Amino acid sequence: MLIHAVLGFSVLETLVLAALLLAWADRVAGARLLATFLTGISLWMVGNELPNWIGPEAEPVAMRLLATAPFTSALFFHFCTVFCRVDLGRWGVAAAYALGGGATVVSIILVPGHLIHHRDIGWLAVADPVGMVASMAWVILGIGGVWVLLHALLRARRLGDGQKLRQIAAVTASCLWGLLCLAGYGIAVLDLPIYPFPLLGLPFYSLILVYGILRYGVFVANAWARRALVWALLLALGLVVVALTPLLPLESRWLGGLAVAASVLALNGPVRRVAERLVYPGADVSAADLAAWRRTLGSAETPLALGEQAAALLSARTGTQVEVHIGDAPPAASSTPQLVCGRAGEGWAVSLQGWDAAPPGPRHVAELFGTVVAEAAERVEQAQHFAARERERQLQARLAELGALAATVAHDIRNPLNIISMAVAAAPGDTRREVAEQVARIAHLTHDLLDFAKPWKLAPSTIDLAAQVRNAALRLPDVSFGPGLDHPLWLQADPRRVDQALTNLFENARMATAPGSDANASAAARTHSHVHIDAETTATTVLLHVCDAGPGVPAEIRDRLFEPFASRSPGGTGLGLAIVARTMAAHGGTVALTERAPWSTCFTLSFPRHPPHEPSLQ
Repeated sequence: MLIHAVLGFSVLETLVLAALLLAWADRVAGARLLATFLTGISLWMVGNELPNWIGPEAEPVAMRLLATAPFTSALFFHFCTVFCRVDLGRWGVAAAYALGGGATVVSIILVPGHLIHHRDIGWLAVADPVGMVASMAWVILGIGGVWVLLHALLRARRLGDGQKLRQIAAVTASCLWGLLCLAGYGIAVLDLPIYPFPLLGLPFYSLILVYGILRYGVFVANAWARRALVWALLLALGLVVVALTPLLPLESRWLGGLAVAASVLALNGPVRRVAERLVYPGADVSAADLAAWRRTLGSAETPLALGEQAAALLSARTGTQVEVHIGDAPPAASSTPQLVCGRAGEGWAVSLQGWDAAPPGPRHVAELFGTVVAEAAERVEQAQHFAARERERQLQARLAELGALAATVAHDIRNPLNIISMAVAAAPGDTRREVAEQVARIAHLTHDLLDFAKPWKLAPSTIDLAAQVRNAALRLPDVSFGPGLDHPLWLQADPRRVDQALTNLFENARMATAPGSDANASAAARTHSHVHIDAETTATTVLLHVCDAGPGVPAEIRDRLFEPFASRSPGGTGLGLAIVARTMAAHGGTVALTERAPWSTCFTLSFPRHPPHEPSLQ
């Protein structure tokens, strides 16, 4: 019978789709749950068809297979929560499994129904009171899963998440299709005088469910769908030609077969184009499309933002998830189709990776889209270069103004300082010491201001950073060294400027760990030396860590810590760390505030293990 052939094919198809989901489980949220659910659906279909395949003696086994329906519904409910990212908590999911699993166990023990014979279906399972109660359990779980889908559908629509919206809509549509197909069993159970034709659509249930999810997440799924649609259309056209053959003036079967083959070959090209348009809508690119892409990508200001916008546009156009990478570094291997835009000579070039399964239409769209991305990447690069030059110009202008001001202040302040120092010569000792400290502080500020503002050049040579660190740290009263400084660390650097940067960092750490300044430090940090220095190396970098157990860096100055006049110490000038940052930039390196337990504060200097590209800094 036709229905039994269709249901048998549906069982095989559902198991194949479940295996396919397991193979691509890393690309779809909840794919393993969905594969298990599809396996449960196949068991339920086997339970319905087993008496027709073997005979009524298979009733005990068939009834117990049908009894698994509530647990299968619990799997469906769990899948919906994972797929839609709805957090019901551990107890919500546990309650669903308790309901589905409990109903399944009761049904297996008490037997949920019995067999009757139907004129169109053959042997058909009808629920007893136990089966009715179990049916209520899977109906409740099914309604709960659909409610989760509808709730997530509205949320995705509100947030404008087009891809997730289409995926959830596909799952919801498959549920509605499944209910429509199950109406065929309702027709048979109620013994209505019509053929239970809805059952003939059951193979499409799992197909819509799986393809609706993979359609927007796995590019190869679209290629398979296109091939399947082409063969289905060609087969249908062949059947039509076969049906029309008796109307042709052909008496030979060979000539009739030749006519069928010629018709299918002639229609092969148009059929493939139709299938491509159905599976990959929007393969034609108009001038308006190009203008819209340029307009949208024109708002990107960084390569990262450009890549994100381009990926969203191309994914929406091709109907599948696409990654877009902007930059010279090749992306990591990925099973997702990629559009890679990188420097090529004096311009930008685009290459497609992972598009082998794509037909000509989508590839053509991606190639045209790539030209727009390359134009946008060129514009972003130029804008960033212009912004960098403008920042450098403004910095140099500020430094020139600061240098002129510092020179004037230094000249005008030395004489008053000398007069103040001489004026207190006869004062008590405590007064002289206090004045001397303040005069020294002002002199230190003046010196730092002059040093920061004036142009200076590097004089790089080969130095041992480990030895220079140990010499500079002799002025620290309480310091420990890590194992990274036990061997030489050779660099190309200006020893005087490096020593100045180290001195500023060490002085900053000493002031932060002065008596009474570490009240807020962690207990773990206070058990160590006040200042700890260590180093580590990579293939291209030497990292120097200067850590202390002081009170830490206040949150309000973290973002501007390396700018002039930002200080974490009450007696600091606010220029020490700015000079460190300028020194490291001149050497092609960086300085950063990092986290290294148990220390409250840690500054990390990153030196390149090659000569600096710029031998001078103006």
